Amino acid sequence: MLNLERLRTLDALARHGSVSGAAEGLHVTTSAVSQQMAKLEREVGQQLLAKNGRGVRLTDAGRLLAEHAARILSQAALAQADLEAQRGQVAGELRLSAFPTAARGLFPKALAALRNHHPALRLRSSELEPEEGVAAVVRGDLDLAVVLDWYNKPMPLPEGLVKAAILDDPAEVAMPVGHRLADRTEVDLGEFADDEWITWGEGEFCHEWLMFTLRSKGVEPRIAHRAAETHTQLNLVAAGLGVCIAPLLGRHPMPSGVVTVPVRQRVRRHVYVVWRADADRRPSIRAAVDALRSAGQDMSAEPGG
Repeated sequence: MLNLERLRTLDALARHGSVSGAAEGLHVTTSAVSQQMAKLEREVGQQLLAKNGRGVRLTDAGRLLAEHAARILSQAALAQADLEAQRGQVAGELRLSAFPTAARGLFPKALAALRNHHPALRLRSSELEPEEGVAAVVRGDLDLAVVLDWYNKPMPLPEGLVKAAILDDPAEVAMPVGHRLADRTEVDLGEFADDEWITWGEGEFCHEWLMFTLRSKGVEPRIAHRAAETHTQLNLVAAGLGVCIAPLLGRHPMPSGVVTVPVRQRVRRHVYVVWRADADRRPSIRAAVDALRSAGQDMSAEPGG
């Protein structure tokens, strides 16, 4: 009889491609991964791993069993979801992530509500960029991820995921109070062709969106500074070092010396939560989605939301 935990270890090795990656994804030590794999090899009577330089690779038998392991684990997750749905209890462990401004703007209220209403539910949260959160849900390392895309640049989702809208997050251009456009009621992004921009990290989804959007306006962006957090970007704006896009979520409190002006063609981020379809019936998933939606509604109801 194949051991489910050892199959989970094999699946993690196949997904992460290394013992250290599997250990990190499973939150165990590398020696624990090696021990589980040695036991699994003895159970099946075949070599599943082979040395590959300083690392390891799956043998043909290892790849074959890993394919079966992925299907078995998916069925086990579905069985767990059905049992939880049958009991109707919000309990167990729930692992979730959000991109930084959502973690700051949504998680405190949503997670506190979950803890108060469902004391048997253990919550484990982390900050991850949208692409990382989606990948972690697909791998099974997370149960839910709060992610985003933009009104003109959707983020493709892999098959097997379900999503629910949390809120539409309006964004404006933040600039120093002495900026030539600071007293305007609205602006066009094309008017910032000569400005230096403060943006997100190279390769991040929001940075790629900004490049795509400005170039569609005929503007070749002049990137001066990069920062992951909205508040860091806004403090750089306050120092007169450039302009940035400032979504409502995570914007407040606004630093002194900064004003925000709406864009003529309204700019919005779509914030939503994703989870695996095979976990769709878990009461804990549904409870978390409801709590996040409630926090999103409260955020949207705030002045300026």
